[in-house]
Amino acid sequence: MPDLTKTAADAAVQESVPTVEQAPQPKAEKARSLWGDAWIDLRRNPIFIVSTVMIALLLAITAFPGLFTSADPIVGDLQNNFLKKPELGHFFAPEWLGYDGQGRSVYARAIYGTRASVMVGIGTTVLVTLLGGIMGMLAGYYGGIIDSILSRLTDIFFGIPFLLGAMVVLNSFTDRTVPIVIGALAFLGWTQTARVMRGSVITIKQADYVQAAKALGADTKRILFRHILPNAVAPVIVVATISLGVYISAEATLSYLGLGLSGVSWGNDISTGGNQIRVAQHIMLYPSILLSITVLSFIMLGEAVRNALDPKTR
Repeated sequence: MPDLTKTAADAAVQESVPTVEQAPQPKAEKARSLWGDAWIDLRRNPIFIVSTVMIALLLAITAFPGLFTSADPIVGDLQNNFLKKPELGHFFAPEWLGYDGQGRSVYARAIYGTRASVMVGIGTTVLVTLLGGIMGMLAGYYGGIIDSILSRLTDIFFGIPFLLGAMVVLNSFTDRTVPIVIGALAFLGWTQTARVMRGSVITIKQADYVQAAKALGADTKRILFRHILPNAVAPVIVVATISLGVYISAEATLSYLGLGLSGVSWGNDISTGGNQIRVAQHIMLYPSILLSITVLSFIMLGEAVRNALDPKTR
């Protein structure tokens, strides 16, 4: 006679044990793209966080300088002697960083100088990326005579010294506004971006998925903007991020030499302060500090982005 108690217990145990189909399956890990992996690395990188905070503050000053000072950077009061020491207790007041030789607030000029320098840096970088990116993509994808012509044109511009060429171009303008300075720097600075984009496109266009798209009859526009550009643009973004600080430094150098912006800029104030450095060091000190911090922030951001996008560094 079968043991009914044991049979019922065995059945209960068998019901409690999940079958292969019922067993919980491990969740399939969603594949991340290059940009997804890079973003995860960047969020953990303290250099990226610090540089991003600094750049965000600079962008806020650029967009809304009136929030940081109520003083006019151009109008001065000759009663304010530039030999008067900065009054460090009056934070964000016109007298906080002292005055220059014409009685203008050094603090207000530093704030509005931030606006001019950052606008030149961003505008030049955008133009250089567009111009160099288009030239490099066309040369790399089509090859042949188009590549030869565009590459020789790139070599010609690459042979022109950047600062010397900018000085020659800007010297022909009497009123050197922000758009004119951006145009001059972009006119001479697109060559490196074109070379980087060309090399990246030549590598990407040999990939299997690009060849498969061609075999399936995809047109050139779809191949370029759907398959090649998203995968070839990473090195260009790294170059653009690092170059942004270089363009800001170039604008300050040109302004220091008297061939940069005609209005308020860090380079003009550094040049003015250099003539009075023995008696009033503060005129040159604060624009120099802001310029160094700004250039360093963009270079740090570029290095962080480069490390995140380069698989060899992981």
